[in-house]
Amino acid sequence: MSDKLKIDIVSDVVCPWCIIGYRRLQRAIADLKLEDQVEIAWQPFELNPQMPAEGQLLEEHLREKYGSTPLDQQTMQQRMTEAGNEVGFTFSYYPEMRMANTFAAHVLLEYAQEHGKQSELQLRLMTAFFSERKDVSQRDVLRQALLEVGLNAEDALARLDDEPARQKVREKQAYWKRLGVNSVPTIVFNRQSAVTGAQPVEVFKQVLNELMAAA
Repeated sequence: MSDKLKIDIVSDVVCPWCIIGYRRLQRAIADLKLEDQVEIAWQPFELNPQMPAEGQLLEEHLREKYGSTPLDQQTMQQRMTEAGNEVGFTFSYYPEMRMANTFAAHVLLEYAQEHGKQSELQLRLMTAFFSERKDVSQRDVLRQALLEVGLNAEDALARLDDEPARQKVREKQAYWKRLGVNSVPTIVFNRQSAVTGAQPVEVFKQVLNELMAAA
């Protein structure tokens, strides 16, 4: 794997721009026929590390965090829905939508990485939250997601009560923050250069072309 281009995607499973950015990156990789020459790893970032276990109404959360008015939120959600449609992802916003605590999801994503299923679980959880209106902090939702991507659910869920596993996620989060990552998605190439935000496909193509030429 050492000769592959390593791509780290620092993200949260409740970050709408993260799935948009990933799908655009995916398209750039496919267009350039680089699928066998890249290795993707998802890195943990909590948009809301102080989010209570029961979550918070999305409308209330966005108002408190960003000062967003209902009209602001409606406009952004329409924009996200359109961007999702362009890359084949469904955003299903609704009035009672709640923001979720995602720490448990990140612990399970570390488990999934060990078993070669990290991207599958990341996408399953994003779909559960944004498309299927599910609370990705709930163990029954997490268990179902694990099963659907072919992982041992009981083995994985045991990690949620394992302090070394929880500490590993905290250490990774701290590592990326020390490097200056304070917004997601941040997409890092070979731990040397980074692109922030859900950039257009052509931008990702340019970055990939330059990196492959340099290699």
